[in-house]
Amino acid sequence: MFMAKLPATIFVGFIFFILGSQWAFAQNGPNLGVLAASEEIVAWDISISPDGNGLPEGSGTAVGGKSIYMEKCLVCHGQEGSGLLNDRLAGGHGTLDGPAPIKTVGSYWPYATTIFDYVRRAMPYLQPQTLSNEEVYALTAYLLFLNGIIGEDEAMDAQTLPRVKMPNRDNFILAYPGEK
Repeated sequence: MFMAKLPATIFVGFIFFILGSQWAFAQNGPNLGVLAASEEIVAWDISISPDGNGLPEGSGTAVGGKSIYMEKCLVCHGQEGSGLLNDRLAGGHGTLDGPAPIKTVGSYWPYATTIFDYVRRAMPYLQPQTLSNEEVYALTAYLLFLNGIIGEDEAMDAQTLPRVKMPNRDNFILAYPGEK
């Protein structure tokens, strides 16, 4: 009601005042935080692409991964990835098109490199980024083995991991089909 009774020039001036104030605030910012140093950015820039770009040196097998899993993963993910406090990691094959799909690393995830990326970035839950590259490769191999995707003695590294074909890889629909 109040705005409708104001002359047009005052209303327009009021709008410019509000917009100008918002612009000035946005330019100055709220003075929160500090700029990240380039060393900090590099330390967190650890993404691995589906084709394996960004995978580090190192290697591991399921045999080595089992003991690491028992020490650092079992309490949350259960015996052989069966699930406990946190998600189930193994099994679920053939359930995705049923009434109760079980989405695990082996039944749902499209790329083996995603396992490495996620484990290295976020696990163990209370101590992320504390595993060595060799431990992450070994855990990745163990999860692939638990899901029947690779053999127990197959070494996973920057060359072999991107070549692993996950069971559900071809069942994803590209959001933007023209881009790959």
